[in-house]
Amino acid sequence: MASTIQALPTEVVYLITAGEVIDSLASVVRELVENSLDAGATRIVVSLWPQQWRIRVADNGCGMNLDDLQQAATAHSTSKIRSSADLWEINSLGFRGEALHSLTTLAELEILSRPLGGKLGWRIVYGDDGKVVQVEVTAIAPGTVVTVSHLFGNCSSRRQGLPTTAQQMKAVQATIQQIALCHPHVTWQIWQNDRQWFTICPATTTRQLLPQILPQVRQGDLQEIKLEIPNPLNSVDRTPNSPLPTSHSPLSPEGAPPSPLSTQHSALNLVVGLPDRCHRHRPDWVRVAINGRMVKTPELEQTILSAFHRTLPRDRYPICFLHLAISPDQINWNRNPAKTEIYLNEIIYWQEQITQAINQALSISSNNLKEAVHTTRVSKLLKAAEAKGGYNFNPQNPNENHKNSNSSLPTPNSLKAVAQVSNTYIVAEHSGGMWLVEQHIAHERVLYEQLCDDWQHVSVEPPIILYQLSPAQVSQLQRIGLEIEPFGEQLWAVRNIPAPLQQRDDCAEAILELSWGGDLQTAQVAVACRSAIRNGTPMNQQEMQTLLDNWQRTRNPRTCPHGRPIYLSLEESALARFFRRNWVIGKSHGI
Repeated sequence: MASTIQALPTEVVYLITAGEVIDSLASVVRELVENSLDAGATRIVVSLWPQQWRIRVADNGCGMNLDDLQQAATAHSTSKIRSSADLWEINSLGFRGEALHSLTTLAELEILSRPLGGKLGWRIVYGDDGKVVQVEVTAIAPGTVVTVSHLFGNCSSRRQGLPTTAQQMKAVQATIQQIALCHPHVTWQIWQNDRQWFTICPATTTRQLLPQILPQVRQGDLQEIKLEIPNPLNSVDRTPNSPLPTSHSPLSPEGAPPSPLSTQHSALNLVVGLPDRCHRHRPDWVRVAINGRMVKTPELEQTILSAFHRTLPRDRYPICFLHLAISPDQINWNRNPAKTEIYLNEIIYWQEQITQAINQALSISSNNLKEAVHTTRVSKLLKAAEAKGGYNFNPQNPNENHKNSNSSLPTPNSLKAVAQVSNTYIVAEHSGGMWLVEQHIAHERVLYEQLCDDWQHVSVEPPIILYQLSPAQVSQLQRIGLEIEPFGEQLWAVRNIPAPLQQRDDCAEAILELSWGGDLQTAQVAVACRSAIRNGTPMNQQEMQTLLDNWQRTRNPRTCPHGRPIYLSLEESALARFFRRNWVIGKSHGI
């Protein structure tokens, strides 16, 4: 019987390989832009002509000399790795040497480049298989311009199978925005059909950049923290001869990612939308980047969602961007051709660090006590025509204020209870202005976290008698730890209850409420809500101060377990601007 297994022709092999790397306009932009970033570019211009299937990316990076240009598009050629050992020391975005070669298989490729300090620039046109077909000297500033024309011209079925032009442009925009978040220092100009489409201006921090991508979010709605994180104690140093894991054998969760900053530390940069100010209908803005590239990591994304649990309204999701800088020898980028999925060592350790970082970002501390007004209605109320300036407001103890300015720990005495409004709101004063705190939900947050930390039941004698419970209600009470047993016909005796309900007159009604379903956390929320001080209850000065102190110590003080905002902040500068305290007295009197 004749053999039916035959080697594929070289051109078919290249088409298949290229299809794994280049599958859309967005993938072309991603590959070329990553090369620009690897070249140290701080300004990148992307031009697109989607109807002509043409893309051009220009940068001010280090550029290439003639020898490098002649080699750049050949198969598996790269300047970023040399041996198998280098696969564990990936410090660049590109390293496989496939992108430019794949483009020569699927399109026409032209590169203009001039190295920094070089006197001449060169224009190279590549043919099939990455071979150079034209070389000439050209006038160009230091940097590189890559032009891809007639993309998928030899694969008409590929073009037909792609989404509409509008959808592809949306994917290109999302790709550039994701990369920009990871590299906020870069200036981006994007053109479509010779008209400027959008720009992204450079920023010092990701928090400053994010509102350019999410215009409905203001910088004051975000909190950013940067941390150095110690590597796990059980780090495993990988030797150059260690085998690479295959697609069937992911990296073990043991092993530690040391930092590119040092051998002892890694870096974590976290930007979160404060839950009392912004959230979304979908979890589309829970994003994770590692070493300069956005990646899909379901484990870390779920950790972020869990850290925001019981801080947002029902069916709402947080805004969170996490960027980890981890030692490259602890990451395997070879899980996916697009490098969007990775194998990461010590995943449980990183989940713990991320949870702690989010808790720190959401806490109220001395460095985020003075905050901008965060509701649109109050913002409009306090808005004045004159520009914001200094109003000569000095705290009573400026030395103490400066001393605590770098502390990340809560300072319970920083809020001083002043008065109670309508037996509902506590007026609290601090060095930067004043807050209004709703007493019921602030107390609810305190009780909920106490219940989560120490869920206790206490015995009651005589037992609490409930009438006509269904089997599902009985099972629910048993599920959350209550001892319940028949006490006669259609009667049930509850012999222990959650501790906070012990002194309440409506204890039976509260237990009946707990019987209607939900998990343990739902029960804890219900108990906290039922046990918290009611709005309309008078409080003396000491009671208000105690509540404020306890509330500031909670892990998530910004919202109640149902996602409602607990406080409203009014900056002293905003009040001064509203009352126009910066006016010159003579002018204000018409003199």
